[in-house]
Amino acid sequence: MQLLYHHLLSLLLVSSLQLHQLTEGCSCALTHPQDAYCNSDIVIRAKVVGKKLLRDGPFGTMRYAVKQMKMYKGFEKIQHVQHIYTDASESLCGVKFDINKYQYLITGRVYDGKVYTGLCNFNERWERLSLAQKKGINHRYQLGCNCRIKPCHYLPCFVTSKTECLWTDMLSHFGYPGYQSRHYACIQQKEGYCSWYRGVNARDKTVVNTTDP
Repeated sequence: MQLLYHHLLSLLLVSSLQLHQLTEGCSCALTHPQDAYCNSDIVIRAKVVGKKLLRDGPFGTMRYAVKQMKMYKGFEKIQHVQHIYTDASESLCGVKFDINKYQYLITGRVYDGKVYTGLCNFNERWERLSLAQKKGINHRYQLGCNCRIKPCHYLPCFVTSKTECLWTDMLSHFGYPGYQSRHYACIQQKEGYCSWYRGVNARDKTVVNTTDP
């Protein structure tokens, strides 16, 4: 009887460990919105109007029906997005959208004519984006897709190429997303070098060097 007890206890511990690993399975590197834009096949603003769980694989795939408001990138891939696919499990980086509530900025990749996204993509409610982020998505980020945003996690940090912008949000006590993520784009200038750019309105247009802000 004691042997059976220890056997059952071992099974419970293993099951608990597996469940913990499952719920903690998704891990994403921090990404500046510009990198998310440049590395995505599709960037749209859309309202999620429905969902359906597709029973494919052990956890399934969630298919969201969307009403596309505007496409910012991906015209050559898909003319009009009607569905977004993501893993049904958050532990596998599946993303959850509210139905018939908000407009979202959605980024993703295209496979076999379908748009896939996840927690490691940049998906955000439209009203939560800053004005600079909206301008970046609309046209500014594409001007910097040949630039490299270099994360700085620990000091000292240096740029090693004229096409790099030093991203220091992770050093701020304000956390992520930080000031550079919300208000700056890394833009390639005429001379070929890249620098942080902020241009919200006519009275607030500044170009700063690669190590500032």
